Amino acid sequence: MAEGEKLIPINIEDEMKSAYIDYSMSVIVSRALPDVRDGLKPVHRRVLFGMHELGVRSNSSYKKSARIVGEVLGKYHPHGDTSVYDTMVRMAQEWSLRYMLVDGQGNFGSIDGDSPAAMRYTEARMRKISEDMLADIDKETVDHRLNFDDTLEEPTVLPTRIPGLLVNGASGIAVGMATNMPPHNLTEVVDGTVAYIENNDIEIEELITHVKAPDFPTGGIIYGYDGVKEAFETGRGKIVMRGRANIEEVNGRECIIVNEIPYQVNKADMIKKTADLVNDKKLDGIATIRDESDRNGMRIVYVLKRDAIPNIVLNKLYKYTALQSSFSVNNIALVNGRPQLLNLKDLIHYFVEHRHEVVVRRTKYELRKAEERAHILEGLIIASDNIDEVIALIRASSNAEEAREKLIERFKLTEIQARAIVEMRLRQLTGLEQDKLRSEYDELLKTIEDLKDILDKKDRRMEIIKNELLEVKDKYGDERRSTIEYAGGDLSIEDMIPNEKVVITISHAGYIKRTPLSEYKTQNRGGVGQKASTTRNEDFLEDIFVGTNHQYMIFFTQKGKCFWMRVYEIPEGTKTSKGRAIQNLINIEQDDKVKAFICTQDLKDEEYINNHFVIMATKKGQVKKTSLEQYSRPRTNGINAITIKEGDELLEAKLTTGDSQVMLAVKSGKAIRFEESKTRPMGRNASGVRGITLANDKDEVVGMITVNNPQEETVLVVSENGYGKRTFIDDPETGEETYRITNRGGKGVKTISVTDKTGSLVAIKSVSDKDGLMIINKSGIAIRMDIADLRTMGRATQGVKLINLKNDDSIAAVAKVVYDEDSIEGEEMDDNLEDGTAIDSNQEENNNEN
Repeated sequence: MAEGEKLIPINIEDEMKSAYIDYSMSVIVSRALPDVRDGLKPVHRRVLFGMHELGVRSNSSYKKSARIVGEVLGKYHPHGDTSVYDTMVRMAQEWSLRYMLVDGQGNFGSIDGDSPAAMRYTEARMRKISEDMLADIDKETVDHRLNFDDTLEEPTVLPTRIPGLLVNGASGIAVGMATNMPPHNLTEVVDGTVAYIENNDIEIEELITHVKAPDFPTGGIIYGYDGVKEAFETGRGKIVMRGRANIEEVNGRECIIVNEIPYQVNKADMIKKTADLVNDKKLDGIATIRDESDRNGMRIVYVLKRDAIPNIVLNKLYKYTALQSSFSVNNIALVNGRPQLLNLKDLIHYFVEHRHEVVVRRTKYELRKAEERAHILEGLIIASDNIDEVIALIRASSNAEEAREKLIERFKLTEIQARAIVEMRLRQLTGLEQDKLRSEYDELLKTIEDLKDILDKKDRRMEIIKNELLEVKDKYGDERRSTIEYAGGDLSIEDMIPNEKVVITISHAGYIKRTPLSEYKTQNRGGVGQKASTTRNEDFLEDIFVGTNHQYMIFFTQKGKCFWMRVYEIPEGTKTSKGRAIQNLINIEQDDKVKAFICTQDLKDEEYINNHFVIMATKKGQVKKTSLEQYSRPRTNGINAITIKEGDELLEAKLTTGDSQVMLAVKSGKAIRFEESKTRPMGRNASGVRGITLANDKDEVVGMITVNNPQEETVLVVSENGYGKRTFIDDPETGEETYRITNRGGKGVKTISVTDKTGSLVAIKSVSDKDGLMIINKSGIAIRMDIADLRTMGRATQGVKLINLKNDDSIAAVAKVVYDEDSIEGEEMDDNLEDGTAIDSNQEENNNEN
């Protein structure tokens, strides 16, 4: 041991405790947490002050970043150069700070996480907003302290006019605590601060009307407001952020286009992780991902697969990728050197308090300077009034010291005034200069009075703070970038999907799709029709239904099984697309086929399911009624709906309330009508009771309808060669039954006169004047017409021609389109389809390409 040294034994536990506490306090106070007053951490403050000292203003030329970093390192910040440069880089990135504080020239990195160029290659200068953070720093407005080697002084806080902490936020990890504060919109923050100045007792509820929510530099959507409100009220909360996405069609493919992503999300990482999810089959529906971002803005394109539902894919992107992220607000900042959790009102309060102190100190400084100058001017005015005597006195003195003493003695001046007179220039003896002295002195007296008034009255000081804030708002205020979706929250998939009307089509080979009803045009009776679907060889559309996206669909197959699905889960297709095989959507057996479907409302509503029934009919004339409640617990493999006897198959299923009448029609042209109450409810496994007696072995049931208002409803029957007619169920004038009510199981009455010309009966539908009609031929041609165009006629007539069939074509399916004012109106008729002309050649070519 060297001479003069001594060892002091110390308990290692005590040393560890005190050393660690010292270290953690240093990190908390001098590194990781921002000051509540200017919103800056020491390193940010030192960078800005270093630039200020260097004279690198917003209107001066750029200076090498290395030069600025060197200045800050050498004078104020005794840490690594990367810490200073990284700070400066972040202050120049538009995706990191809501209001950038540094104007960078060169490569300052990218939102993809690319590193900035080394500091020897980049240049920087202050932005105008930073100058407002340093405004009045030379007027003793803030305390200074000695730097690390006690050779220079640095400010402990900036006299900022900008509410930096609210406007740009902050994040930092200290020891045992962290802070994470979101940025806000300057215009809103100023409005909120002004409201607080006008009423110090303002409630947070009212402040929220000004400062609505955080405003992130990358824009995006704030999804849900509960977290925002909680953060404003308590200082802690979780804000859900979403990228801004639109669904567009690009080159005939549906795409999700993302133009804005959540704050602090690395775009390249987000795309890579999404691609990994797609490759691992955890995220389906996306074909390719392209990043088309350029200097004009961000554009990420998710190209969807043809059968994908855009809204569902988008919802999955939000759920599984960083396209939806959360920002955990934790408003911890240093208040008088101590970390504190702050709510919105606290943040505004401490900023206003700081501004108030700055204004007081600035006013005191200006008052002192004004009084000092007035004191000198008083002396100069005395000298100019007695100029000849002063000159003689100075000339008679042997040196300046003697002259000063004589002046003090003769004119009762102070040392300062005497020195000013001795150092006067000759030009100040002119008359003009003497007038200037007097007017300057008068102005100064007014200024001194004004400054004293400011120091006396708090109201005036607050008015000054308010006016300076409004100036800041005019200079730097801008529109919000992040929009707020107040209704956001844990939404289910169906909330993402509009509940619009759709046409569901099922082809003979079992392909299904849904198409918006608006894609179909209204045509006149007798038209040839539009190309409706591109189907495989010898396939044709067999069933067509109209429903809405949110309804529950129950499929019934010809073997008597029943499957359950939501309408929006059916893949969307255009009018000309083929659709998707039902086998891929529900676990249907290979040799089975969907024959009927019903759309129901909420299957979890007990009252609804207990008061509704499903009536089924088979080809051989069996009918069966079962409570809807029996179908409210679906299984993926389907459940039995009816036991089908050999040689028979399920044909139709309808939803009823238990008070309807049932009508069945058979191929030979007969129809029967009976009360629904004649069939008692049975279990799912029953095979039913006889509904109609068939004329012969070749005869079969073609359809079933349910009747609720016999005097208003009409029956439409269509034969396979395109003939059809409407008949009232009960005569509306006489009330006489056109189709008389009989017991179930009878042979029925004639509903259409079947001849070779008309062909066999193929469909029976219940229709009214407001309905539309869709007829599909086996060749895939569809025609849509208004039921109102068909007059009603007698029960036994053969009807009128509904559609012109070419060659050996015949009708495959007939469907009713329920009237909807929004989507079916006369005005929507296609100009190219007058008198049933075919679609124009361009469209025909497109159809052929598809």
